[in-house]
Amino acid sequence: MSMVALPGLREMIEGISRERNLPKVAVQAALREALLKGYERYRRTQRLDGNNFDEEYFVNFEVELDIEEEGFRVLAAKTIVEEVENPDHQIALQEVLEVAAEAQPGDTVVLDVTPEQGDFGRMAAIQTKQVLAQKLRDQQRKLVQEEFQDLEDTVLQARVLRFERQSVIMAVLSGFGQVEVEAELPKREQLPNDNYRANATFKVYLKRVSEGSHRGPQLMVSRSDAGLVVYLFANEVPEIEDEIVRIVAVAREANPPSRSVGPRTKIAVDTLERDVDPVGACIGARGSRIQVVVNELRGEKIDVIRWSPDPSTYIANALSPARVDEVRLMDPEGRQTHVLVAEDQLSLAIGKEGQNVRLAARLTGWKIDIKDSAKYDYDAEDRKISEVLNSREPLQYDQDYEDQDYEEEERYKKDEETAAHFSEAVAQNERPEAEVKMNVTEETLNQSV
Repeated sequence: MSMVALPGLREMIEGISRERNLPKVAVQAALREALLKGYERYRRTQRLDGNNFDEEYFVNFEVELDIEEEGFRVLAAKTIVEEVENPDHQIALQEVLEVAAEAQPGDTVVLDVTPEQGDFGRMAAIQTKQVLAQKLRDQQRKLVQEEFQDLEDTVLQARVLRFERQSVIMAVLSGFGQVEVEAELPKREQLPNDNYRANATFKVYLKRVSEGSHRGPQLMVSRSDAGLVVYLFANEVPEIEDEIVRIVAVAREANPPSRSVGPRTKIAVDTLERDVDPVGACIGARGSRIQVVVNELRGEKIDVIRWSPDPSTYIANALSPARVDEVRLMDPEGRQTHVLVAEDQLSLAIGKEGQNVRLAARLTGWKIDIKDSAKYDYDAEDRKISEVLNSREPLQYDQDYEDQDYEEEERYKKDEETAAHFSEAVAQNERPEAEVKMNVTEETLNQSV
């Protein structure tokens, strides 16, 4: 069998494997694909009739590497026929019978179609080199995807490598002993208080692992995602890891609309143990536990509040540190409430540029209106909400009662199934397939850690 020599083939494969952190098998597969493309280019240059081969024409061709002899061969699988119409895909029965008397029409034989060393020209070599580089990149991206796809929505240690436009390119590891992989930290995912300098290390939240081929790093990480706060608390508070305390919801404003307002997070926690204070467990003795989280987030303000199944209590807690006099659930269906506070608590309840009440609304899912207790007119407000409720389109009662009962029963069953699925996901420390959508636009993380 003929062979096209490739001096230094073994050293080349080993070198690429070390340099790109790819298995030798993956390098050999990429090289075989590249050489086959080079052979296709060689064949096109040999065709004088001007007609091009279609994409599937060389599907029966393959390249065989000979590592010991340092070369390669091109093999073609051809079908035995009585009369040959396409010599690249078929071979005459009479020709095969000369070497194999038992051959039958329809059988397949593999033939060596390797070109001569000098015929595999310069253009074919250039094509091989270009395709090899692309195939090696594809192999790297495939390995990165396989390595990190199960680590989405987890926290990794990252090191700053360089800066590209407004993004920070970081190196992350999937585990001990693994090679560093580049990840992108976009501008919108950065924290304003972070100081990104070369070789500085940060904990980052792996937000997305991109599939397919595209320019730039495959991994996108975040410092502003609420999942990072959840991880830091779970890592610092043993009661969360032991599922004694659970994180019910998180509302985070890592990049406020104004520079005069700093990043802030509100986190709601709960427990089923009577003897455990979930808020105190997260804060720690003299604030030791929460201070570790604040330091990692570069001084971000964090409010830990107690979750409650009672909306009024929950809303009052969410407006901490302001003291609330009364919570009036004006429209439970529309999730609208009036919160009454003393005059000296107004600015604290609203917060700087409305940040406190905005985060409380995102955390609870209620539209919150802060009112001065001394100036609040109960009768007037009741009339206003009554007018709003009465102006809504009345329900249509001309439907069949049995259909209504059936629909209500099905809706109730669906709500029960959704709640059961959500509770199961929380217990297993996973994200539910469909998270509850609130009336405010913000990521609200409802899961247990």
